[in-house]
Amino acid sequence: MGKKTLERQLGEKEALARAKMLRVSPRKLSLVTGLIRNKDVGKALAYLTFSQKRIAQEVKKVLLSAIANAEENHNLDIDQLYVSHVSVGKALVMKRVQARARGRAAKVIKPYSNLRIIVKEREEIA
Repeated sequence: MGKKTLERQLGEKEALARAKMLRVSPRKLSLVTGLIRNKDVGKALAYLTFSQKRIAQEVKKVLLSAIANAEENHNLDIDQLYVSHVSVGKALVMKRVQARARGRAAKVIKPYSNLRIIVKEREEIA
């Protein structure tokens, strides 16, 4: 009498990986994820490896996880994979106070983000 299992949300040739609570604003994260959207996974990994942005290493970990999920769980060919969908969302925002001159205070906002990467196997053109 347990819960019913949910049906698979993704297609047959897709694999998903996600990261929650990344310590970066969604706006900065979307700049990095825009580089890898609709690229082959090899090119996407190269972009992320040599990117100057700090968060690029976290995005690379999530992409590697999606590739591993595709290979292990769904038996997809790694050479045919590409990044089909990348979405960035807001998580919580921590609000802090920083002391300023003359007894005043300033608000410090520390945003967090969620990341979702879907890789898909390319169709063979015959």
